[in-house]
Amino acid sequence: MATIVIGGHTRSVGKTSVVAGLISALPEFHWTAMKITQYGHGICSANGQGCDCDCATADHAWAVSEEKNRDGRSDTSRFLVAGAAHAWWVRTEQGRLAEAMPRVRQIVAESGNVIIESNSILRFIKPDLYLTLLDPQTADFKASAQIFLDRADAILLHAAGSGENPVWDRVSLKPVAHHPIFTITPQQYVTSEIVKFVRNHLTARVLK
Repeated sequence: MATIVIGGHTRSVGKTSVVAGLISALPEFHWTAMKITQYGHGICSANGQGCDCDCATADHAWAVSEEKNRDGRSDTSRFLVAGAAHAWWVRTEQGRLAEAMPRVRQIVAESGNVIIESNSILRFIKPDLYLTLLDPQTADFKASAQIFLDRADAILLHAAGSGENPVWDRVSLKPVAHHPIFTITPQQYVTSEIVKFVRNHLTARVLK
């Protein structure tokens, strides 16, 4: 069974769309999908709102819930609409993902193929495939994305601004200079080339 992690250097770069797109394009893997959201320090990583937003848990520590709604309004609901067998939402206070990891590991162990939207999960697991999204014209670059940039198996690069100098401050792309790079657009976050890359990568793992 395989585990894929989809990350990105900031919010709103298309991580959820990539997860949903891969679930839809690779139904044979019968995905269990998971989204990890961190909140605290006045900021929610999902939408930039404060700690009193919807992702905050009652005890402001962590919570794990399975999505059942298929109306497509939430990110995890979009995963179900795309064809995921199960979808989970993990909410943790900033810096406290470790407390939720026993439950996360249990879900992963009890599932088949798992696709996770997160950067921070890489502190605790080594996935079979890690894809990260980069938008050269969005300045914010999360520390977690920088730390794990060299672990990316491929880069999904926003086409808009890809031919210009990135606006990131003090961020080097040298760790991924020789990695596969796939150009994406808001209308087509998952291309046939990306699907082929993921399928071949996972198939090669099974054949080892």
